[in-house]
Amino acid sequence: MKIGDKVRFLNDVGGGTVTGFQGKDVAIIRDDNGFDIPTLVRECVVIETDNYNFARPTAPKPAAPKPACGNAAKSAAPVHPIEEDDERPITFKPRALERRGADKLNLMLAFVPVDVKAVSSTPFEAYLINDSNYTVHFALLCHEGAACTLRHEGEVEANTKLFLEEFTRDVLNEWERVTVQAVAFKRDKSFLPKAPLNVGLRIDCTKFYKLHTFGESDFFEEPALLCDIVRDDRPVRSVFVEAGEMEDVLVKPKSADHPAVQPARKPTKDDPKQPVVVDLHASEVLESTSGLEPKDILEYQLKIFRETMDANLKTRGRKLIFIHGKGEGVLRAAILKELKTHYKQCRWQDASFREYGFGATQVTV
Repeated sequence: MKIGDKVRFLNDVGGGTVTGFQGKDVAIIRDDNGFDIPTLVRECVVIETDNYNFARPTAPKPAAPKPACGNAAKSAAPVHPIEEDDERPITFKPRALERRGADKLNLMLAFVPVDVKAVSSTPFEAYLINDSNYTVHFALLCHEGAACTLRHEGEVEANTKLFLEEFTRDVLNEWERVTVQAVAFKRDKSFLPKAPLNVGLRIDCTKFYKLHTFGESDFFEEPALLCDIVRDDRPVRSVFVEAGEMEDVLVKPKSADHPAVQPARKPTKDDPKQPVVVDLHASEVLESTSGLEPKDILEYQLKIFRETMDANLKTRGRKLIFIHGKGEGVLRAAILKELKTHYKQCRWQDASFREYGFGATQVTV
């Protein structure tokens, strides 16, 4: 099998033209839609070839020119024999490959320790990974207070990773707050447009001191720490806000038309035995979680829990249902800790699975 051969896939529909090779076992097959598909050579059948791929016959070496008579200058130009392995020059230039099912944008920052065995002192390499069929033009900004500086700017080709820099621990704090702005596109072909990106990240710098936070990945042979920027076309939520913005979300009430918090369902006066049902999911108690860290969301959920408990402590026998979800059990554990610490006079148990499913706690005053 050589470049230019037309092939069919043994175990799949379709085929294409061989445009190059990755090692000895993988051929690059370009299909009718222009996609380059890495395929094992043994899974392809050559159905057509041309003279370009046939070995050329070895050209006979010309006889050595006879010397000129007398002292006459040698006017014959030197004859260069054709080398046995001389073939038509190959103009194929490897480029980033397009993969089936990779038209969703996936963009990540990656940090790789230079010496993983000395994680407490080693410098780190920073990369931008583009795991998609789109070329991405990007700007990486670092923040200090309200100001920011441009740290990196450029393009990362489709399905490649771009080395950004190597840095030491003394500048680690500069990576704590970064913003990635980017535009995705394809050259020389039509494509579905992607929304421009403006994603803010807060990177937990304490992870750089912990060996277990660097794990295996599809992009490096060495252990690496990956931070998602975009996952399947969905940008990760911005995870840092200024203190004033945090206060606006947590403290200041919204307008009457757009309440930030949905109040708990309270029992009616006509039916005092009706339990109080409070859904503590973040999507129910907050209008938006954008810009909030998990600890801030948890604290607000506990604030709703305490307010509900305090409002009903004087009504003996009252049942309170707190829906916290199954998840990782963080909110449930925090609620149980509150009950054991501040509400010892109450009884609690898992709420009815039939009515509320998993992830609900019933408290009886």
